[in-house]
Amino acid sequence: MKKDLGDSIANKVYEYRVLARMSQQELADKVGVSKQTIFVMEKGNYVPTLLLAFRIAEFFEADVNDIFTYEKGVKQNGK
Repeated sequence: MKKDLGDSIANKVYEYRVLARMSQQELADKVGVSKQTIFVMEKGNYVPTLLLAFRIAEFFEADVNDIFTYEKGVKQNGK
């Protein structure tokens, strides 16, 4: 059984998309996913694959680390 360490990936996809004056559908079409994928990613309910993260970064001509940030969780029992 996998242990949930509470790690996550925060993203700035919404900010980049709004600055580019794009709809979720337009971004989805550009990077090859559904509008729903963009929606749940922006809400923080979906962690993209590395491939998708790189596609999004390349589309916005940004470093992947500027858009996606690893957030280390707190291990259970404070360990």
